[in-house]
Amino acid sequence: MSSSTEHRTDGRGRTTGSVLSGLAVAVGCVLFLGGFVWGALTYRPYTVPTDSMSPTIAAGARVLAERVDGSEIRRGDIVVFKDDVWGDLPMVKRVVGIGGDKVACCTKQGRLTVNAKPVEEPYLQGSGPASPVGFKAKVPAGQLFLLGDHRNDSLDSRVHLTDGDHGSVPRSAVNARVDARAWPLGSVGVMQRPAGFAAFPGGISQPGPVQPITLAVVAGAVLILGGAAYGPLARRRAHKRG
Repeated sequence: MSSSTEHRTDGRGRTTGSVLSGLAVAVGCVLFLGGFVWGALTYRPYTVPTDSMSPTIAAGARVLAERVDGSEIRRGDIVVFKDDVWGDLPMVKRVVGIGGDKVACCTKQGRLTVNAKPVEEPYLQGSGPASPVGFKAKVPAGQLFLLGDHRNDSLDSRVHLTDGDHGSVPRSAVNARVDARAWPLGSVGVMQRPAGFAAFPGGISQPGPVQPITLAVVAGAVLILGGAAYGPLARRRAHKRG
């Protein structure tokens, strides 16, 4: 900032620099606090307790799950749900089938099929077949068929196939859709939607607003720090000139 700009006043004795720094802090506070409020209203944090979604989500990882209605869930989504038949605690699994789908495993190549179409699943743990045990199920209307990404270590729809709903859970059981990993730091990132389900009717879901929320918080913090730093820096320059 030039010396002339620093000494130019707004008629009230305030320099242009101090006015701009105050404006930067004000805008920064709006972005910073607004981003946090937006995030709190949109997302809920959740700690994944088991290794059933590894390698996508490791045991103990912290995720951000977007609050959505069960009717918005698409194939490939990772969801947080609670169903009394499955247990008392919320669980995290991947949706591989929706109402009307015929889900089966495995083909000769070891792949999962949905409505007789093989699905590419690059997120699976290991290089073996999509399930160590063969199965097939017809998903009732309004239900979801759920599997873990670590198929050798996941208690999912396969172990509930003899239940009345053929291992599926109602869409209403879904509390949220996992949108990003928040912890540990080395794994932080937005959850990618699997392209293997994109060609099916309804396609795949779109990411939630986690990126613009993050940008708002970061931009707000930068403006607050930058604006707050102007005063001490201006006084130091004035002292040197004096």
